[in-house]
Amino acid sequence: MNAILAAGDFDLTEEAPAKINLALHVTGRRADGYHLLDMLVSFARHGDQLGFRASEHDEFSLSGRFGPLLSADAEAGDNLVLKARDLLRQAAESVGREAPAVHIHLEKNLPIASGIGGGSADAAATLRGLMRLWHLTLPQETIKAIALKLGADVPMCLASRPLVARGIGEAIELLPAFPAFPMVLGNPLVGVSTPEVFRQLSRKDNPPLLFPSQMPQGQSEWIDTIKTLRNDLEPPARTICGEIAALSGLIESQSAIVTRMSGSGATCFGIFADVDQAKTAAATLHRLRPDWYFQATETIAGGV
Repeated sequence: MNAILAAGDFDLTEEAPAKINLALHVTGRRADGYHLLDMLVSFARHGDQLGFRASEHDEFSLSGRFGPLLSADAEAGDNLVLKARDLLRQAAESVGREAPAVHIHLEKNLPIASGIGGGSADAAATLRGLMRLWHLTLPQETIKAIALKLGADVPMCLASRPLVARGIGEAIELLPAFPAFPMVLGNPLVGVSTPEVFRQLSRKDNPPLLFPSQMPQGQSEWIDTIKTLRNDLEPPARTICGEIAALSGLIESQSAIVTRMSGSGATCFGIFADVDQAKTAAATLHRLRPDWYFQATETIAGGV
């Protein structure tokens, strides 16, 4: 397949926004080994993009800065995009609906395995895109079950709006009044093993995510609240990957209001006063570390 393809060349496109864990509290562990989490989650306007079009046979292609790091092998067993296609096709055919061959193109703009839900966002975008392409209307419970089967982060990414998630990520409460935040994302382009980060946790029964009796209103109140929260995975991730502390310090040095690691790392974010400050900071950070990833963006407000 021609490597110069981009998602925008296709009949139908879907955005796969980066998932930002503004806070992540590890509150327990189930008998089956899954950790119980409380998360405050938002989504960036920057992310991957997927393109879809009808085809004589199933195809999958890649582009984007990080595309070469993935396999375009249509049989790749760990490809969440292809798993999402196959599970949705099975669900459609089980109720007598057609789900014909499709060419899916992934424009991979986000770093791989970086704590911002790239693979999960791609899987969720695949579900949304194929439902449009195949003109499918399936029960919400069916779609939610497919999403959770693909991974604990996929139901959140299916919503791609500000939310609180609890449990293993399946208990979701949307935050329609949540504000947008100008932000810089940074990643040292060093992989961090999520299982190893969880193994290194000093305790797995930390205090839950609590909000004031009256939910915060507006940017400033939410920033004050976010400052009181934490990411319980950040200390063990810093132990495993020394670059995280350096990255966080660099972002903070650009006058970020809040700096924190997202997910299990190694991506860190900084919240800034406005979009122009975020863009200036990202440009400065890129000059300081051209070998790392920096992106100015803005999160998606609730109710958009």
